[in-house]
Amino acid sequence: MPEELSLQERYGLQTVCFGCGPANPRGLHVRSFPAEGEEVIADWHPEPHHNAFDGVLNGGIIGTLLDCHSNWTAAYHLMRRQGGDRPPTTVTADFSIRLLKPTPTDRPVRLRARVTDSTDDRATVEGSLESDGQVTATSRATFVAVKPGHPAYQRW
Repeated sequence: MPEELSLQERYGLQTVCFGCGPANPRGLHVRSFPAEGEEVIADWHPEPHHNAFDGVLNGGIIGTLLDCHSNWTAAYHLMRRQGGDRPPTTVTADFSIRLLKPTPTDRPVRLRARVTDSTDDRATVEGSLESDGQVTATSRATFVAVKPGHPAYQRW
C-alpha cells in the first residue's frame, strides 16, 4: 500500500471516533486506502491490550475495525457517486459480523471492504478481516448519509 494520506487523514483529520478518528489519542486509528477497483483496504497492528485472551483479538475490537473501515468505504463511494470533493458524513444503520476463527494479535491484520449496493444517500458494504491471508471475520453493514442537525454530522 502506498504511503499517502488515508481517507481519514484526508477528509476527517479532526474526527474523534474511537475506531478511526485521527484526533482520538486513545483510538485504534484505522487508516483506510482506496485500492484497485472498488475495494478499500487497511492494515492494522493489534497490541496485547486488544486481546480477548492471550494472543487472540477481542471480538468487540474486530467489530469496531470492520464498522469504521466499512463506514469510510461507504462515504468514499457516495462521494464518488455524487461527483463530490468531500465525502458525506455517514453513520451505521445496521451492522452484522461473523467471527469465523480466532484472530492472532502477534501480527498485522488486513481489512477489506467494498460497496455491494448503493443509492444517492445509502450504501451497503461487505467487509472482511484477514490474518496471514486467512479470513477470520466478515461483516455486512448499511450506512446512511446524514444532514446538518444530526449529532454525527461533520462539515469537512
